[in-house]
Amino acid sequence: MAELEIVFWYWWVLAVGFLAIELLAPGFFFLWLAVSAFVVGSVLLMLPSIGFEMQLLLFSVLAVTSILVWRRYVSAKAQESDHPLLNQRGAQYIGRIFNLVTPIENGQGKIKVGDSLWLVHGEDCPMGVKVKVVAVKGTILDVERCE
Repeated sequence: MAELEIVFWYWWVLAVGFLAIELLAPGFFFLWLAVSAFVVGSVLLMLPSIGFEMQLLLFSVLAVTSILVWRRYVSAKAQESDHPLLNQRGAQYIGRIFNLVTPIENGQGKIKVGDSLWLVHGEDCPMGVKVKVVAVKGTILDVERCE
């Protein structure tokens, strides 16, 4: 049985395929697979006698190495945000004091924050009492009565 001969442009077609996948599902993962496939194709163009097993080994080593180097580079560039609670709206209210809009009865009531109403859990209190937000559980704020 004849052995399949892998030509350099097969690797380049694979690289283009990985680039197409990267365009459809961005995340910089398939980009590095595409770069690795292009490099293997280029090496095969210069050294056509390389066996298929060596090509696969070279592709695997290049792919894993490039992905690990990229992840290390990205994690080193990651900066601490100056607004760590930006997308955690409820967590921004911890420690703040609000007036009850509806009384807390059976442990549930509402407060008004800006132009929105939030459900609160806490000890029973009449309407208008000041409460302090102590915790957030999903979209429900845990409150304590302020003296």
